[in-house]
Amino acid sequence: MSVPAVAPDLAVDPASSVPPYEQVRVQLAQQMADRTLPVGTRLPTVRALAAGLGLAVNTVARVYRELEAAGLVETRGRNGTFVSAAGDHRLERAHEAAEQYAASVRALGLERDEALRIVTAALRSR
Repeated sequence: MSVPAVAPDLAVDPASSVPPYEQVRVQLAQQMADRTLPVGTRLPTVRALAAGLGLAVNTVARVYRELEAAGLVETRGRNGTFVSAAGDHRLERAHEAAEQYAASVRALGLERDEALRIVTAALRSR
C-alpha cells in the first residue's frame, strides 16, 4: 500500500521579482523546517505539483532537484519524493524507536490508549 501524497500549501506570486522555482523551493524548505511537512511526508509528483501551481513541469523538477541536493527530500524511485530527516539523525532514531515501540505494544496486545499512557509516563519521568 502506497503512502498518499500531501499537497503542501504553496502560493506563487507572478508579480514577484523572485523566480517561481525559488518561491516554491523556499516555501517547501520552510514547511520542512517548521515540521508542517514532517519527515516521511510524501510530496506530490512533479507533474501534479506543477499542474496545481500552474507552473511548467521543469520548474517544479528544478525545485525537487535543489531540495534533494540540499538533503531535504529523497526520491525513492517510483515510490515518489519524501521529506527526509535533513541530516537530523535524532529524528530518524526517534522515528525508528517509535516504530519498535509500536511493534512491541502490538505484540503484547496492549490497547493504543494504554501504550500512550506508558510512553507519556516514561517521558515525564526524565
